[in-house]
Amino acid sequence: MTNIDIQISKALSDSSTSVVEGRGRNIIPPPEREPLLKAYLSKFKDPIIVVLLVVFLLSVCLSLYEVLYMSRSWAVMFEPLGVLVALLLATGVGFIFEVKADREFEVLNRVKDVRPVKVYRKVKGEISPVLRLLERKDVVVGDVVRLEGGDEVPADGLLLHSRLLRVDESNFTGEPYTNKSADAECEDAEATYASNFMLRGSTVIEGTAIMQVTAVGMNTEEGRGVARAEEGSDVVTPLNSQLNRLGRWLSKAGFIIAALIIVGRTLYFALTLEDMTLVSMLEFLLSSVMIAVTLVVVAVPEGLPMSVTVSLAMSMRRMLKAKSLVRKLHACETMGATTVICTDKTGTLTKNSMTVVDSTFAEDVAIEDVMCAVAVNTTAELTTESDGRVTAIGNPTECALLQWLGSKQRDYRELRARYDVVDVEPFSTESKYMSTTARCRATGECRRYVKGAPEIVMSMCEGAPQREYDSILRGYEHRAMRTLGFAEQRISEDGTAEPLRFVGVVAIADPIRDDVAEAINICMHSAGVRVIIVTGDTSGTAREIGRQIGLVKDGDGSIVVTGQEFASMSDDQARELLRDSRLKIISRARPDDKARLVMLLQANGEVVAVTGDGTNDAPALSKAQVGLSMGDGTSRAKEASDITIIDNSFASINRAIMWGRSLYMNIRRFIIFQMTINMCACLIVLLGAFIGVESPLTVTQMLWVNLIMDTFAAMALSSLPPDSSVMRQAPRDPESHIVDRGMMRSIVMVGALFFLLLGILWQELRFTDVVAAHELFDGDIHLYGTMHDAVLTPYEKGLFFSIFVMLQFWNLFNAKYFRTGRSLMADVRDLFVARWRVRGTWSGYFVVIALVILLGQVLIVNCADELFNVAPLALGDWLWIIAVTSPVLIVADVARFLRS
Repeated sequence: MTNIDIQISKALSDSSTSVVEGRGRNIIPPPEREPLLKAYLSKFKDPIIVVLLVVFLLSVCLSLYEVLYMSRSWAVMFEPLGVLVALLLATGVGFIFEVKADREFEVLNRVKDVRPVKVYRKVKGEISPVLRLLERKDVVVGDVVRLEGGDEVPADGLLLHSRLLRVDESNFTGEPYTNKSADAECEDAEATYASNFMLRGSTVIEGTAIMQVTAVGMNTEEGRGVARAEEGSDVVTPLNSQLNRLGRWLSKAGFIIAALIIVGRTLYFALTLEDMTLVSMLEFLLSSVMIAVTLVVVAVPEGLPMSVTVSLAMSMRRMLKAKSLVRKLHACETMGATTVICTDKTGTLTKNSMTVVDSTFAEDVAIEDVMCAVAVNTTAELTTESDGRVTAIGNPTECALLQWLGSKQRDYRELRARYDVVDVEPFSTESKYMSTTARCRATGECRRYVKGAPEIVMSMCEGAPQREYDSILRGYEHRAMRTLGFAEQRISEDGTAEPLRFVGVVAIADPIRDDVAEAINICMHSAGVRVIIVTGDTSGTAREIGRQIGLVKDGDGSIVVTGQEFASMSDDQARELLRDSRLKIISRARPDDKARLVMLLQANGEVVAVTGDGTNDAPALSKAQVGLSMGDGTSRAKEASDITIIDNSFASINRAIMWGRSLYMNIRRFIIFQMTINMCACLIVLLGAFIGVESPLTVTQMLWVNLIMDTFAAMALSSLPPDSSVMRQAPRDPESHIVDRGMMRSIVMVGALFFLLLGILWQELRFTDVVAAHELFDGDIHLYGTMHDAVLTPYEKGLFFSIFVMLQFWNLFNAKYFRTGRSLMADVRDLFVARWRVRGTWSGYFVVIALVILLGQVLIVNCADELFNVAPLALGDWLWIIAVTSPVLIVADVARFLRS
């Protein structure tokens, strides 16, 4: 038996774990899916939805009372039907979009569980353990596994033996390759995980290993990361919090006002009527309750939840076109409220591809000879997939050299074909170089090519320019680059070798993405979002990346801490450190450090977004208000995230922030539009209640008005394109109210103005006989004989109804320009001065919906007059209505134009 066999036999003998079918299965089950019905019902937990449910029930009771006891037609059921439609749309649209997104994220990867694994098992009658192929799911604790280049590590374990072993642990630490060894003397004290510890889900890049399994399934580091991710947290997004406060405020205000109406009318009845009977008092009390319920129905903005959902859903679809796949609707808007982004390095800030970024060769060296040396003296290969993508096989550093040849328009296969390999000395951690001796087929000349650590290669050469290259190497190392030295040696036919000659060096790094520096600058300095790099790399590498992207600058006092230092701090100490904006980098960070960082930032009142692509990033991704996985990340990271950045670009994160902030503004535009009209409608209902006259707006008319305020306005305002100007604003305060003082002032002033105009119009129509719209303004009117005859004719109702709607129509444009710094006049000017620049502030949906509202109003008054209890209006009447209501837009737009 060999020493390795003896080690394996001893390890298996020491293991007490028995292989029992069904026990210790090496499986990480997919996250449990919430039943569809339960997921849908959870949408009704929103406070505004709860208020709408109450409103719906009250509206049904009121309508049934009017049908059964007041002999009204069944048309009064349109009002509760409208509320029900708003409820179903508000809950159903979001639910459908989220279910669809979940299906797009189905990444169960069951095929991996049946992949073959080389396992040593004791077999009866055999002296030495036998190597068998087992499915990965059947690997148990105590098994001894053999690993070779390209194998995925099937479970956590400790190395028993290794040779030239390098492993890709980027899923856990961000390191594209890590040296591993069973030799205790090779232990890296700064490594995130012990050098002899193998992680399930990592990949062997090169070398061989024999590992004994110490944990399987959910007990592995990968499994624990998944468990922590599934625990997650009930993240309350800033928008949810703000809408919850608005819902509670609206419900309280509505019911308080309703109670005051009942009490006030009852007292008025008691004080003014001398002949009071119990029956008359009960009738009056019941009518007061009906008025109060009507007021609550009118006051609650049933279109708000649907507006939010429609806005989120439309943004979700558009963000996909911008390379951001949104899985959870709330993430669209929450990105706009983000105050801190905790970003990993590999794949987000960098290209996640080792690349030759610089080279220095001796002046008398032919570049053709260097290229031949690269092509011959390597074990790496490049393959082209069916979709045209080039895949690297082997050591990332060697693959980078082959890709460098490609960038020089040279095919390494063609260069390699010129030579016959005579001898190969593979790379080892002891020698720190590799060499290949090859004979040129054309000339018969034999050469030995050497590459490795520059200081080692130079020490092997005679007359190497050590001093000259020392400064060059220090410059590369200061920029966190890996360096390789090259040398060559001519060998004559009789075997006589010339001295080894030093050729030069190349610098290899994972370069930052081309757009990252600009994106970081916009994110931090324009948008005011703080960026913290959290990486498993060394402090030097992380700081250099921070310097290249502009996050860290010389002399700016930037703070860089290691994961070990961060973990040793108490929560209070860590929170105090996180309040210091100079903290820019946490290096050598473990997954637990990242998750703790997120929770402590949230405890400080921050809205946190986290980027990650590895399995162990899942806990942090799920705990953050927004988890951002990368397009080429692991399935577990994507499952735990809210948004997947398909192109892995930080610039796409900035676009998501812009979309989120613009979406929030669109929601606020809808709120200011709807609450203005709601206030006006409530005051009209109150006026009618206190003067004892029925509202001039019928149930069917209010249904059309609600359709405008809810569905059409929501679609129009949510369709507005993102506005880049929001990226020049600081993040909003998460504790702020969605309706601020400026909005409330505008709602009250405009709502009161509309009510004043409509109130005067109503009273004028009550006491005059109007047969043409111009009579309202030229004094040619006829008074009724008595107040009791003051009943609006169908024609007058049509006038009132149309003026009411047209006030909303013009106010929709005011809502569109709310806090944009622009105006309709400026857009019209730009349409002629800078051709089609106006496209950036408009959308086809908005224009179409505005036309639908305008033409719809004309059609229902002139063609569905009986259903809406109105009489048709002449063309002249419509022109008068447009003329007298248009100042709502014109006056406001002139003011906006003068301010811009």
